[in-house]
Amino acid sequence: MNRRLTVHVDEKPRAVDKAKVVAGLRAFNARARGVPFTPVRELAVYVRTSDGVIVGGLLGLTHLDWLYVDRLWIDESARGRGFGRRLMEAAERVAARRGCLGAWLDTASFQAPGFYRRLGYRKFGELADLSDDVRRYWFWKRFPRRRPRRRGAVQSR
Repeated sequence: MNRRLTVHVDEKPRAVDKAKVVAGLRAFNARARGVPFTPVRELAVYVRTSDGVIVGGLLGLTHLDWLYVDRLWIDESARGRGFGRRLMEAAERVAARRGCLGAWLDTASFQAPGFYRRLGYRKFGELADLSDDVRRYWFWKRFPRRRPRRRGAVQSR
């Protein structure tokens, strides 16, 4: 069968079309790696007021043994009180329980590169001239290795 192929640009792609691309890539990756596709698992951690209003949050996902932090936001009213650190630490604990080796993220120069460095993240990429004088940075952090407990091992205090 000889079909004519063309390239189409779609500025409002349909979910079904995007799903076809994702499924095709996942199938290719599974064949190329020789192991089944590991599912993407979402993760959200929130800071809420006593009446349930969200004043901060982290959105991320775990995939291929890594946590990706997609978004981190703290409302101005809650900043400077350690909530950013607590959100990151909570997400890292969940990711470690899921078997992740570490975490990665990106941030802009006007956002929080210093915050991530203080949490032990290291820069592995930079895109200059994003717009005006804005730069985008990529950071990563490997989690401490957990030693598996031996059966019958006595825990010291």
